[in-house]
Amino acid sequence: MKKVIFIGKTGSGKTTLCQRLNEEELKYKKTQSIEVYNQSIDTPGEYLENRFYYKALIVTSADANLIALLYDCTSSESFIPPGFASMFAKKVIGIITKIDLAKNVDDIDRAKHNLKLAGVSKIFKVDVLSGKGMDELKKYILGV
Repeated sequence: MKKVIFIGKTGSGKTTLCQRLNEEELKYKKTQSIEVYNQSIDTPGEYLENRFYYKALIVTSADANLIALLYDCTSSESFIPPGFASMFAKKVIGIITKIDLAKNVDDIDRAKHNLKLAGVSKIFKVDVLSGKGMDELKKYILGV
């Protein structure tokens, strides 16, 4: 597996996704600082929510082979600005999380639209708890 940095707002599922990808027990914990799980880099949501911390994301991404922007489809607000992916000199994918909790298809379409505006090259739809979409994402990450 290539080293992947996961970026998303607080509560978007970054830590749970890292735990699932690394076959660890799924347990909630608030990420307070950058954490490394084998080949996964988990970032605090505040690093996306506060532009002041963008430089920390850029510096930390230097250690990754792939950038993954997470978007919680149950959230009505987006902290990922248009063109955000262009600040990284690497491939950037989008991951729509919590798809089993979406109220309707519009929630997922909104997330997809915002990730496309951000400039991601490919979008995955997953529900980490049920495992839906995880096989496709894992296969992609292993093959990148």
